[in-house]
Amino acid sequence: MTSGFIDNRRKAALFALLAVAVASSQDAIVKQLSDEISASQTVFIRAVVSVAMLIPWMLWRKLALFPHNSRLVLLRGLILSVAYFSFVLSISALPIATSVSIYFTMPFFVAALAGWSLGEKVKAYRWIAITAGFAGVLIMVRPGSEAFEPAALLALVAAIGYAVGQLISRHVAQTTAPIVITNLQSVVFCVVSLAAGLMAPLFADQMGDSKVLGFLLRPWLWPDGRQLALLVLTGVLATFGSLFFVQAYRHAEANFVAPFEYSALLWAVVNGILFFGDFPDAYTWAGAAVVVGAGGWML
Repeated sequence: MTSGFIDNRRKAALFALLAVAVASSQDAIVKQLSDEISASQTVFIRAVVSVAMLIPWMLWRKLALFPHNSRLVLLRGLILSVAYFSFVLSISALPIATSVSIYFTMPFFVAALAGWSLGEKVKAYRWIAITAGFAGVLIMVRPGSEAFEPAALLALVAAIGYAVGQLISRHVAQTTAPIVITNLQSVVFCVVSLAAGLMAPLFADQMGDSKVLGFLLRPWLWPDGRQLALLVLTGVLATFGSLFFVQAYRHAEANFVAPFEYSALLWAVVNGILFFGDFPDAYTWAGAAVVVGAGGWML
């Protein structure tokens, strides 16, 4: 193994850890706003801010807005938009740590699909580490807890969607600049969220007392200063988080990068305690220890 490849793996790990830290901060803000602003409006403003940041940057760098593989990049954006909607809807009803725990079946899907879709060889020790991490997730979730609520299934949909999206990232990032990929992803988010917002009034009478449906179907409103500042911040965080994720999957194979996203579990615990009063129990701590140990072995 050459030293250059080792350097690439180190960069991939660093970018993945940075991406998770940024994305976790965004998740906490979205959960905080979930009782006030609809999911579609939150995603729309986030995406508009991202596009407004990226297009001038692309023009300055003289990058084409639409690369030669636009269809694949747009497909990635569509898959990730469905995954993101599913995840933010899940955290509106569940503690962040629970949603993140379920989401971390994602590396398992990445590893399972990487060999088939990318021709990557998944070594035995990685399978062991990923399986151990998945076992840690099961310890935290525990059958019979919130994991079997409908919102938990949304977190699982998010995990599958992100796994497929990250595998596509590994492919398109070899020939397309991360900033171009991120911009098209934000454009797709704009279109999907706007469509969701326009369709929501047709189903508004279905909200009932469900937090998930309330977050999804709530009418758009004119945000006050605090809400607007937080919404704009989600766009800034999303932009840098997406760039870091693409860079991570650009520098190493997908089944190596994915387990580093387990660091989101630590952020979920911290954010849950600080902002929502969600104190992890012994099962959560035990599962987190297994997950962190698996990630450390992978590193």
